[in-house]
This record gives sequence, structure tokens and C-alpha cells, in this order.
Amino acid sequence: MTEEKSLIEYPSQFPIKVMGKANPEYLPAIIHIAKQLDPTFDETKVEQRPSKDGNYLGITLPITATSREQLDELYRTLSTHPLVSIVL
Repeated sequence: MTEEKSLIEYPSQFPIKVMGKANPEYLPAIIHIAKQLDPTFDETKVEQRPSKDGNYLGITLPITATSREQLDELYRTLSTHPLVSIVL
């Protein structure tokens, strides 16, 4: 069995896009998750984009990716959060 070659070189900056319902707890929860999985995470670089009607909020998290396992865990944790609709 051969090991899969990653298309990402580690460490590298990696944008994670998250979409969820506009809720006062949403952004702090997402930032908390990002800080848990990336100790170098800088929340001042987070980009926010509200939906046209303001019901949803898109967030781009600039993560310092250090491994495939870290990214998998980040996607898994964000995807299962109750306030998150989509993770890209």
C-alpha cells in the first residue's frame, strides 16, 4: 500500500470557509475551534461576509495547516457544530 501524496505543502496558510446562521454565538464558537486546532491562529485576519438578507454569515479562517490530520480534524469539528451549515 502506498502513501497518498498530499497536494498541500506543510506548514502553509490555508483558508477555510464556513457558513452558518447569523447568531451572536456563531463567530466566537468558530474562532474558539480554530484556536484549539491552530495555536498560531490570528483572529484579526478573519473575514466575514453576511448574506444579502443577513440571515447567514460567511467566515474565512486563515489557518496555518501543519498536517492532513489537523485539517481533517478541523473540518470534522466545524462540520458537526450545530451553528455551522457548510464548511469548504
